[in-house]
Amino acid sequence: MAWNEPGRNDKDPWSNQGNNNRPPDLERVFKSLLNKLSKTFGSGGFSSRNNKTGNSFGVLLGLLMVVVVGYLSTAIYTVDEKERAIILRFGHYHETVRPGLHVYFPPIDTKIQERVTELRTYNLRQQMLTEDENIVEVALSVQYNIADLKEFTLRVVDPWDSLEEATQSALRHVVGSSKMYQILTAGRETIGLKVKDRLQTYLNSYGVGLHVSKVNVESAHPPKEVQVAFDDVIRAREDEEREKNIAKVYANKIIPEARGKSQRMIEDANAYKEEVISRATGEVNRFLKLAEEYHFAPEVTRDRLYLETMEQIYSKTAKVIVNTENANNLMYLPLDKLSGSKSEANLSEYNTSNKPASKSATTNSMTDNSSRNYSSNSQISRYGR
Repeated sequence: MAWNEPGRNDKDPWSNQGNNNRPPDLERVFKSLLNKLSKTFGSGGFSSRNNKTGNSFGVLLGLLMVVVVGYLSTAIYTVDEKERAIILRFGHYHETVRPGLHVYFPPIDTKIQERVTELRTYNLRQQMLTEDENIVEVALSVQYNIADLKEFTLRVVDPWDSLEEATQSALRHVVGSSKMYQILTAGRETIGLKVKDRLQTYLNSYGVGLHVSKVNVESAHPPKEVQVAFDDVIRAREDEEREKNIAKVYANKIIPEARGKSQRMIEDANAYKEEVISRATGEVNRFLKLAEEYHFAPEVTRDRLYLETMEQIYSKTAKVIVNTENANNLMYLPLDKLSGSKSEANLSEYNTSNKPASKSATTNSMTDNSSRNYSSNSQISRYGR
């Protein structure tokens, strides 16, 4: 059964033994606490005969302990891995505290603690003039962290204001040295790198103690009043680049083909040159050999040359002329073998003509050809003898 249930008021811990309706004696409790403190520090304890001086001493001792505990809780501090702290003693720089558990002594010492590895962001959006005297609106973000807490805290009165002014100065210098086309199109990354380098140079010269990690050019566009005209210009430049790319592709296709054809023609010409030179050299050597043979046997060599020449000539023609005068022998001429494929071609042309020749005309033509072939053969035989 609980002490506060009905019928159990005698078990109330806050009530006195003799009277359940009286509140607890706070004075007796407080005196008991002071008596314990006095025994601990050797004051001899409190009793009913302690005077007012003993009570005051105990109170002061308790207050002193409370002050000491509060002071220690304030003086002991911890520096995280991402933090750094500096200690100022009598307002002057004393030391830089690295991560760990440390103690300082206020009010003699003053502690300034910051997160130095945390990346912070500063955003800027402004309108400015370019090198070709056009107005552009540029928005960028600067990511930075505290590199030197001592310089960040003690060197500059307002480091944030210094960062803002240095960023504006660096951006205006870079944009003022660039053309509008570069800023609006492919030159943003280059502008960001240039602004980062120049901004870091400014901050180092100011001694702000900040390190710029990255500068991002988020947007760059002309003023709203002329946005439509600038969009037309950008589209025209994109069309120009596209046409240039098409022309480059066509040139890359045509030029190698032309070079290949020209090289092939050069190789063919060189081959023809070598062939002609070789053939001419061979003919000269052959002529010299024949000249030597002709010197020893002129008649035989002359007849041989004549026969070889006639053989070459008649092997390339389908017409044979025969001299029938003073001919006593009957000669056989294989016209089908002499004519060869050319006779077949002539026959095909004859069959496909619109007006076929008469039988008598054909007979006369064959007779005339036979007589001419016979005459030519007689002449060959005569020269051969």
